[in-house]
Amino acid sequence: MNETAVVEPPADALARMIAFIDMGGGAMWVIALLSVLTVALILWKVLRLLADGAWSGGRHSERAIALWSEGRFDAAGAELAGRRSLRARLVRGAMQAAMDPSLDEAAARAETGRIARRLLLQARSGLRALELASTIGPLLGLLGTVIGMIAAFQALQEAGARADPATLAGGIWEALLTTAAGMAVAIPAQIALAWFESVVDRLRHDMEDAATRIFQRGPRAAASRARAPSAPPSTAAADPPRKGPVPVSGAAE
Repeated sequence: MNETAVVEPPADALARMIAFIDMGGGAMWVIALLSVLTVALILWKVLRLLADGAWSGGRHSERAIALWSEGRFDAAGAELAGRRSLRARLVRGAMQAAMDPSLDEAAARAETGRIARRLLLQARSGLRALELASTIGPLLGLLGTVIGMIAAFQALQEAGARADPATLAGGIWEALLTTAAGMAVAIPAQIALAWFESVVDRLRHDMEDAATRIFQRGPRAAASRARAPSAPPSTAAADPPRKGPVPVSGAAE
């Protein structure tokens, strides 16, 4: 015999939810609003990172850098035409800076670092708000619990000898609801924050690596190698080291 599942009407489910939230008082309503904002912020951040190509792997950027390394500078720029991912924008900006005749190498590296900091700031947008949600959620829960406990013991004092322990216990567990709700908001927010931070760290590493390869294999580096006299094998160890990576790692902290 098939049993038909009883589906609760949406109006009844909403009424039960409102009644549950109302048990925790004003703090519970604030936590409920915070939970809605936190979920919306996480979804918005995922969509924003998808639009910025955070998980695309930088295929077009890698192909452009490969063309750049072969000396096909125009083809490398064409590979990135119309690309809006953060990696592609950084690579395109670094290539333009490296080929700008009005900038020496130090100035071109500084310009690339400026572009990287701006892009990483965009990648980190919303993370401070998510960090705030994970911090104030438990605090709001604790505040609601303290207020509820005060109200419960105040009612106990007014009842005097006629106090009912069951009523006191009911007031206490209702007050503790806010603490549980605050932690239920903070835990997903903290997990999402750690995940987004790891994505931004990966982007920062990829940007620094790409910018360094561009300056090591760009037109200035090729011209310097062409002008440099051939060194005898015995003096190969005395060649000056290449310049270090473009300082992108500390961007947008």
